[in-house]
Amino acid sequence: MKWLTNSFRWLTSLFLVVALQAQAQPTQTYTYPPSQVVTIHSKLLNEERKVYVHCPKADSTDGNNRFPVLYVLDGDNHFELLAQYVDYLSRPDVLAMPRIIVIGIPNTKRTRDLTPTNSLLNYEGKPDSSSYQGSGGNEKFLQFIKSELMPMIEKTYQTAPYKILAGHSFGGIASLNCLLTHPEMFEAYIAVSPSLWWDKEYVLKLTDEKLKNGSTLSKMLFYSDGNEGGANSFFHKNLLQLNATLAKKKLKRLAYRYKHYPTETHMTEPVVAYFDALRFIFKNWSKQH
Repeated sequence: MKWLTNSFRWLTSLFLVVALQAQAQPTQTYTYPPSQVVTIHSKLLNEERKVYVHCPKADSTDGNNRFPVLYVLDGDNHFELLAQYVDYLSRPDVLAMPRIIVIGIPNTKRTRDLTPTNSLLNYEGKPDSSSYQGSGGNEKFLQFIKSELMPMIEKTYQTAPYKILAGHSFGGIASLNCLLTHPEMFEAYIAVSPSLWWDKEYVLKLTDEKLKNGSTLSKMLFYSDGNEGGANSFFHKNLLQLNATLAKKKLKRLAYRYKHYPTETHMTEPVVAYFDALRFIFKNWSKQH
């Protein structure tokens, strides 16, 4: 058995040498393109709107000159996060997703733009006129995106038809509301901790009303929640109800995924959820390239 022992030692030495050589290889340094700030005047909203734009780095060897577009609500908080994720995941040594354009939409009147109905009730169902005055402007905001912002982006940048809408909290219900009322606007939707409590669970009721049993909805949807009050909180129960409703509807061609992050707070959850959402939406992309 001495020959077996010697062979094992030889193989171990070989693996060690290979591992050390791999560690000694210089890692390539990647430089990422800067983002731009663009201003557009909205006639619908009667105000100047600032948007952030992050485009893939120009590559003369890449024949693909048009890119999917990810529109992210709450651009003040999550634009840079998603731009970094997209840049990393589309790197040539990662290739987990295609290179895409990221559009961040910062807030001016967040409650107005991201809530689907006018309501003065807080998450406990109690009146709160100081926080929610002027709510319910999501329909006009979606029209701004559709008829003013998108045409400007598509005219200015090298866009492909595939579009994604991403939002967190109020942005999450705005994303779901868009899916339910204007599904043609985007091919994929991301709702991170959507505030389904809004206006006595309005979006939950709308989901049950709009989505007909066995109907076809050729979209992708990722939704999630964190530890927002524990497993028995209204936040978690609302997400479970949304998940149960979608399962009951048995929609054709809707690819959806629900993820619960029990160790994350409402504000840390987007860090992991947006990563998982991108991996879900482009789960089959690497197999095709």
